[in-house]
Amino acid sequence: MSISIRKLDSSTAGFDRQLSAVLAFEASEDEAIDRAAAAILAAVKTRGDDAVLEYTKRFDRLDVAAVTALEIGRDALLAALAQLSPVRRQALQTAADRVRAYHERQKKECGSDGFLYTEADGTVLGQKVTPLDRVGIYVPGGKAAYPSSVLMNAIPAKVAGVQEVIMVVPTPDGVQNELVLAAAAIAGVDRVFTIGGAQAVGALAYGTASIPQVDKIVGPGNAYVAAAKRRVFGTVGIDMIAGPSEILVICDGTTDPDWIAMDLFSQAEHDELAQSILLCPDAGYIARVEASINQLLDGMPRKDVIRTSLTNRGALIKVRDMEEACDIANSIAAEHLEISTENPQQWADRIRHAGAMFLGRFSSEALGDYCAGPNHVLPTSRTARFSSPLGVYDFQKRSSMIQVSEAGAQTLGKIAAELAYGEGLQAHARSAELRLK
Repeated sequence: MSISIRKLDSSTAGFDRQLSAVLAFEASEDEAIDRAAAAILAAVKTRGDDAVLEYTKRFDRLDVAAVTALEIGRDALLAALAQLSPVRRQALQTAADRVRAYHERQKKECGSDGFLYTEADGTVLGQKVTPLDRVGIYVPGGKAAYPSSVLMNAIPAKVAGVQEVIMVVPTPDGVQNELVLAAAAIAGVDRVFTIGGAQAVGALAYGTASIPQVDKIVGPGNAYVAAAKRRVFGTVGIDMIAGPSEILVICDGTTDPDWIAMDLFSQAEHDELAQSILLCPDAGYIARVEASINQLLDGMPRKDVIRTSLTNRGALIKVRDMEEACDIANSIAAEHLEISTENPQQWADRIRHAGAMFLGRFSSEALGDYCAGPNHVLPTSRTARFSSPLGVYDFQKRSSMIQVSEAGAQTLGKIAAELAYGEGLQAHARSAELRLK
């Protein structure tokens, strides 16, 4: 049974409207989910551990007497690591090493050391960069386990210098994933609690008798987790509210069509709302990719999810040329952008908006998900127009440094006083003037 995937042509009338329809995703919250998350957060804020235990029993079917029973100690994490097969343990370790090396380089290159400079009159100005004290990372559980999410969220926090990383992960019916726990051991997570949902977000945001309050919460979750993160923002920081996963492939028709079909599958298999789009100027090649899609689909364990995703939100788009492909890519601002072409850098130079770019036919998006090194926590739903991948900078804050000399106060004081009087703030003006000779 073939997939009915949308095929568009940028040269036809109404293309912009058709593309908008493909991209349309109503991210408005379900009011029932938002109300439920609000009620859970309020309960955790007022009743602390008792509420966490109540919701963990209700949603994860874990009935314990104390939250301390839901904490996994460091010894258990190391035991999970020791139980992995040598091949899998080495893969996890190598991925962690690459992620750590990339973020250590990022820390060095992104101005994480701060700066100071002295003006002619002796005034010293600058910026001090300091890590957050404590961060919470949410790792999804239940339907799937994501050790890669542990690495991508915890390692940059540790590289940034965060003193304590607390991980929460739901374990329905008490079933723990050894690979997730092993990843926590390798990434240097300090404490792990087997709780999830809005109640875990609330515990991290407000703190309870057993779970300390954090400064920022990062990591993906379900709709309840997303609703809870929205509501606690301001009490704590958050990374982003992630939408469905996306891949956009720009191809010049020189890559094996089976490779491109599988790359489209790699995001479509996440869930039915994921989006996979191909842009190509060669109509014959698009037809070959479509044939590969239909030929390869039945061999995929998650074929039903892939079929629904590609049917409802996928598209194969013929463009006039590669320049137009880049223009359309900038409009889409995709989470993952593959430029599967000869000389991909020339096209990458034209891209302004993308969460992550994968250049050349050997750079499959899947490598970025696991082990290339750059972070896989990326902006979705066109937010790459104004936001960035998760990084070391998300776990740091910057303080301005101002040390005005006596001579500098004579110059700056007059300027500040004049502007303060203009704003009608006399105390501001007098504060500056009192330091004038």
